[in-house]
Amino acid sequence: MKSNRIDYHHMHPMRIFFSYYKPHLPLFLLDMSCAFLICLIDLAFPYLTRQAMNVLLPESSYRLFFILIGFFVVAYVGKGLLYYVVSYWGHTFGVHVEADMRRDLFTHLEGQSFSFYDRNRTGVLMSRVTNDLFEVTELAHHGPEDLFISTVTLLGAFGIMCTIEWRLALIVFSIVPLFVLFTVYQRRKMRRVNLSVKAETAEVNATIESGISGMRTAKAFHNEEEEIGKFGAANAKFVGAKKRYYRVMAVFQGGMEFATSIMPVIVIGAGGYFLMQGSLDFPDLVAFTLYVATFITPIKKLVSFVEQFMQGMAGFSRFLELMKTEPEIQDAPDAKEISRAKGDIEFEEVSFRYEGKEDVLSEINLKIAAGESFAIVGPSGGGKSTLCQLIPRFYDVSEGRILLDGQDLRTLAQRSLRRQIGIVQQDVFLFADSVMENIRYGRPDASDAEVVAAAVRAQIHDDILQMENGYDTFVGERGIMLSGGQKQRISIARVFLKDPPIVILDEATSALDSVTEAKIQASFDKLCEGRTSIVIAHRLSTVKHADRIAVIDQERVIEEGTHTELMQQGGAYAHLVFAQQQIGS
Repeated sequence: MKSNRIDYHHMHPMRIFFSYYKPHLPLFLLDMSCAFLICLIDLAFPYLTRQAMNVLLPESSYRLFFILIGFFVVAYVGKGLLYYVVSYWGHTFGVHVEADMRRDLFTHLEGQSFSFYDRNRTGVLMSRVTNDLFEVTELAHHGPEDLFISTVTLLGAFGIMCTIEWRLALIVFSIVPLFVLFTVYQRRKMRRVNLSVKAETAEVNATIESGISGMRTAKAFHNEEEEIGKFGAANAKFVGAKKRYYRVMAVFQGGMEFATSIMPVIVIGAGGYFLMQGSLDFPDLVAFTLYVATFITPIKKLVSFVEQFMQGMAGFSRFLELMKTEPEIQDAPDAKEISRAKGDIEFEEVSFRYEGKEDVLSEINLKIAAGESFAIVGPSGGGKSTLCQLIPRFYDVSEGRILLDGQDLRTLAQRSLRRQIGIVQQDVFLFADSVMENIRYGRPDASDAEVVAAAVRAQIHDDILQMENGYDTFVGERGIMLSGGQKQRISIARVFLKDPPIVILDEATSALDSVTEAKIQASFDKLCEGRTSIVIAHRLSTVKHADRIAVIDQERVIEEGTHTELMQQGGAYAHLVFAQQQIGS
C-alpha cells in the first residue's frame, strides 16, 4: 500500500516528481528564498560598481564610496551564509525526497507477487532502490534551485544591460538561442545513452550480488575464474556504456565551454566599437563585462542542470516503471477478513501454470479436514511445492478454486489469509540479526518471554543458552553461524510464536542428516498438534503416520489414502517406499 496515494498510472511524471516536494515544502521554500537573495547580491554588484565609477568617484564622494565597499563586504558575508543554508538545508531537503521515494518503492516491492521476483534479479532491484534514487536526490535539490537562480540572474542581467546599451545587450543575448538549440539536441542524445548506462549499472550490481551470494559454491567447485569472467564481461559492457555517455557529454560540455568563453570576447569587441563611436563610456563597458561574468555562471549552472536532469530523470523513469508494475495477485474490492480459521481446505478442479508455460498442476481435487495431518509425496518436479504455494496465494490458480472453511481464497484479504498459515521450508531464511529477533519475526509484537516460550516448544532453547550471547547471539548473513538443525528449529519457533491454525512443512528436513532429522521430528510433531498440517516430504518414513497421504506425479493426484492403504495397493507410493528402503534412506 502506497503511503502517499499517488496515481502512478495516470498522473504526469513531473507532477508525480513534484508531489514528493509537498511534505517538505518549508525546506524547499527556504532553499529557494536563499537562492533568490544570492541572485540579488550578484546582480547588484555590477550595477552599483557602475554607479560608483560614473557618479561617486567623479564627484569625489569618497565617504559614500567606502560605505558602498563596506556594504559589499557585508553582502558577501551574507552570501556565504546563504550558500551554507542552500548547501546544507537544500541537500537535507533532497535527502528527505529520496527517502520518501525509497520508502514508497520498497513498500511497493514488498507488495509484489512471487511471480515478480521470478522475473527480476535481486541485484537489479537493489540498484533501482539505491543508485537510481541517489541521482534523483541531486535533481530534486539542485534542479529547481539551479534553474531558478539561472533564470532570475539571466533575466535580471539582461534587463539591466538593456538600460546601459541595448544594442550590446541584444548582441550578447542573441547567442542564448544557440545555447538552447545546442542543449536540447545534446540533451536528447545524453538521455538515450544514460538509460543504457543505468541498465548496465544494474547488471553489474546483479552480477556482484550473485557472485558474493554464491561465493561458497564458486569456491567449492573451484570456479572463481568463471565468476571473475562473468563480472568482467558485465563490467566491460558498463565501461562501454559509460564511454558512450562521456563522449556525448564531452561534446556537450566542450560546446558550452566555447560559447561561454567567446562571450567576453564579443563584449570587448562590440563594446570597444561602441566606445569608439562615443555611445558607450568606459565605466559602462566595465559594468557590461562584469555582467557577462555574472551570467556566465548561471549558464554553466544550466549546463550542470541539463546533466543532472538527464541522470535524475533516467533514474526517476526507472522508479516510475517499477511503481507502475501492479502486483499480479491483489485483494478483491470486497475482500473479507477472518479472525481464526478452522482449517478445512478443499481443492476443486485446480489447475496451475506459470505464465506462458505448460500446466504444473492439472485438475487437482483434494479435501483436507481441519486438524488433519495430510502428507504430499511424489517425484521431484511433480508440483508438490507449487500446490502448497497456492494455499497462501503466493500464486493464484489458473483454473478451479481453493476453499478455506468453504470460502474461496480469492475472496479473503491476503494478510488475513496468511495470518492463518505457518510455513517451514527446506531453505530457512534467517535475517542478519540476533536469535531473539529472528524468532520474534513470527509475531513482531511478541514479548521476550513469549519468544523464549516458543523456543522451548521448538526444542532450541537449550542450544541458544549455550551460544556465546544467548538470545542476543548474532546469526550472521542468512544464519551462516548456525547449523542446519538450529536454523530449522528457529524457523519452527517462529511458527510456534505465530500460532496459526494451518501449518505447511515444505520438505523441511530433506537437507538434514537422519540423526538431526530424528531430533527435529519431535518438534514438528508438537507443532502440528491441533492444527491442519500439510507435509511435503522427500523421506517417506517421516509421513507414514499422517492421517492421509496423496501422491502427485505428472501434474495430477494419482493416489490417495493412509500409509497402510497405499502400501496394500502396491502402486506408486509403495514403489517409492520400496526404492527408498533399497538405498537405505
